[in-house]
Amino acid sequence: MSGPMSLEPGGAEQDTLALRLADNRTLALRLAEDRGPARRVTDQHTLALVLPGHGARRDTVDRLAAELADRVAPAVHPYEVAALLESEGLTGEVIQEKYGHTDLFSLATALYRRVPRTFPEPPRPADPWRPDHLRCALRGLLFALPGLAYALAGRLLPSDGTVRALVVAGLISWAWNQALGHRAYVRLATGRREAGRTLAKGAPLGAVTATAAGAALSGSSVTVLAVAAQSAYLAAAGVLLVLGRERLLLAVLVPVTAGGTALPWWEPGDVLRAGLPLLSLLGAVAAAGWALRATRAAPAAPGATRPGLWPSLPYGLFGLAAGSLVFLAGRDHPWAVIVLTLSMGPAEWLLYRYRGLSVAALRSTRTPAAFRARSAAVLAGCLLVYLGALAPASLLVDAEPVTLLLLAAALWISLLLQAFGVAWPPAALCLTAAALAGAVMLTGAPAVAAVLPLCCGGAALCLTAVAVRKLGRPAAHV
Repeated sequence: MSGPMSLEPGGAEQDTLALRLADNRTLALRLAEDRGPARRVTDQHTLALVLPGHGARRDTVDRLAAELADRVAPAVHPYEVAALLESEGLTGEVIQEKYGHTDLFSLATALYRRVPRTFPEPPRPADPWRPDHLRCALRGLLFALPGLAYALAGRLLPSDGTVRALVVAGLISWAWNQALGHRAYVRLATGRREAGRTLAKGAPLGAVTATAAGAALSGSSVTVLAVAAQSAYLAAAGVLLVLGRERLLLAVLVPVTAGGTALPWWEPGDVLRAGLPLLSLLGAVAAAGWALRATRAAPAAPGATRPGLWPSLPYGLFGLAAGSLVFLAGRDHPWAVIVLTLSMGPAEWLLYRYRGLSVAALRSTRTPAAFRARSAAVLAGCLLVYLGALAPASLLVDAEPVTLLLLAAALWISLLLQAFGVAWPPAALCLTAAALAGAVMLTGAPAVAAVLPLCCGGAALCLTAVAVRKLGRPAAHV
């Protein structure tokens, strides 16, 4: 015999010679049907060496390839197919007798060649930023319900200096609680016990500071009591919101909610007008104390260090600026403040949706430019949804829609940037807008009606540019 002979399983596709022992005296040669090397005993006197290539055993291999196609297709090497076959329990005898291959790797190579390569996308993971619909709606409600206390007890307060004292104390409480909330959330990442200690020290100090500022502008002891009650409630509510006790806060607001909603049909009298807000106040303070005490049962984080005060400063300045802008918008349209306060629940929901949609855009885009465009589209969509819901509400309460929408846009984009740790631009821009608008409106300068929308619009435009630049980078969402 002459000519090349393949020494590897699955080598060149050619007919090969087989030796056949016909009887004790005759040695016969014949052509084999299959490709891979396999020994086949045809009878007691016949021994054939067969390479798989054609015939019935090829059909058997084809059927096996069809059965395992979905698992063979993603393989990048025949060894992966060999591991799959081994996990299926195929033995050497089965591979030789049924499929006509010498060993596991020969059959794996045949299957690898038969099945085209396909690499399916991995299943999409769950959205890590899926919002809690009920919680977001509840938080918006909790921001607005305390306003019923003013409807109940407002006529019991003296007119001289009360509004001024309450506004100043409220602005200080808002700024203090924003900064304290940021510091507590940072500590909450370390441990619940550490966050509780931060709130236990900061909340009473903030209430005392706001009360002192308001009392300096009050003209009577009744006003001082009202300022102290407002400051204490805001401090207690801030503690409960940071610790995630929204339902408990809703429960303590039941007395003031019931009394305030019944005012159009029922006159409660002076005792209930003063008693129902006081009952809710005492409940909020007691609930905050109970929540803080529960944090002491949490284990202490080893090696925890206190964060500095400087990172929380821009959050406090933004709280002061946001409160000032809302106060200026509510001077002529008090109902606009209620609409804006109620919208904070949907606003928080949209913050979560923006983050979830941005993560989805990060998975679906292939270049930084494509992600930047997709991120800008997501930002525009969420902002339009938020403002689209506010527009009819502003018309319903006869508020100035342009001013309300521009103010809402500036606040929402500021909250979005703060959620990504970009704190100073929102604080600086909103504080500048509040200072300019306040200087014009409170001094009675000309063009009073146009100054607030212009300031809010300018701040919203600058904040949008910052958001597109900062949040259009993939690294911001990783």
